[in-house]
Amino acid sequence: MTDQAPDYAALRAIGWPWPGAPEDAAWQALCAAHPQAVPARVSEQHRSGYVVARGPEDALRPESLPEWQRPRFPAHARPAVGDWVLVEEGKRIVALLPRHTAIKRAAAGEHYHQQVIAANVDTVFIVCGLDADFNPRRIERYLMLVGGGGGQPEAPQPVVVLTKADRTEYADDALEVLADLAAQDIPLRTVNAKDPASVAQLHGWLGPGRTVVLVGSSGAGKSTLTNTLLGVQKMKTNTVRENDSRGRHTTTYRALIPLPSGACLIDTPGMRELKPTGEEDLAEGGFADIQALTAQCRFRDCAHQGEPGCAVQAAIQAGELDPARLANYMKLQDEVAAAAAKLARRVAENAGKGPGRRPAGRPGRR
Repeated sequence: MTDQAPDYAALRAIGWPWPGAPEDAAWQALCAAHPQAVPARVSEQHRSGYVVARGPEDALRPESLPEWQRPRFPAHARPAVGDWVLVEEGKRIVALLPRHTAIKRAAAGEHYHQQVIAANVDTVFIVCGLDADFNPRRIERYLMLVGGGGGQPEAPQPVVVLTKADRTEYADDALEVLADLAAQDIPLRTVNAKDPASVAQLHGWLGPGRTVVLVGSSGAGKSTLTNTLLGVQKMKTNTVRENDSRGRHTTTYRALIPLPSGACLIDTPGMRELKPTGEEDLAEGGFADIQALTAQCRFRDCAHQGEPGCAVQAAIQAGELDPARLANYMKLQDEVAAAAAKLARRVAENAGKGPGRRPAGRPGRR
């Protein structure tokens, strides 16, 4: 394959969204601006650089743009696994194509930063084990991040995948606990991640050209699920501790893996912190039912703590709403609001500044 003649059949096998030239105007403009470049997809992201693919068996390690290496360059503006870039001569990345979807979280630390977990994905498998790993509140937190769409106009579809169904007799009980999510048309599936017949119920989201990202805690079974979908033992797996069902980080970096079905799978390390970016919409993140109830309260500023005419408390009294879900909703609502305030301040501070540049004026002054 030459740089002047992209192999769209090979690109399609790693998720290229169209069989020919892209229909997105922004993509067309960048491709026209770099006529000697060809599209490639970021398949691995490391501290030292990127691995990009022009097809299932065509990986490169090109140089990245110099500004991406600057410490002050926004992390979320750098390529992430799943992104599409333009590469010249197979040696250097010259442009990052705009994302259609992104899963992001706020990075750990005092200062506000965003981290892209995966880009240009169609579906997010939220993987949770049916052992001590099972945590409805953490599932809701993942749904919040997925529902945010990463600030993009589109949001991927979430699917809750409950693994280790072969190790418990309480799979149906777990589904009942998550019934409020199912009522919002969020698919729930219980699987034995080691059994291809059981995992086959996920194939509907793994058609040709589709991209799915796996998220979940360490030990939830993401790597096992990946191996079963691949049909080979490619990803390293470890046993989990019996006392708390926690596993070690068997996946240490994000990687995009083509599947035999023609889909692509992005495996990710377990994440301990799931902080919102401030762009999330809780109604799109698994709390549409509570949002609908809040709109029925008598007072617009109802705090849902016993005010007269509170539709939320009425639903709890009627047994229609789990108090724990409401408490988590209120907690996440506060976190999103705080993150949104930080984001607004960051945008105001950076107004008029180019990415990676120091503020105007003398060093140390704003």
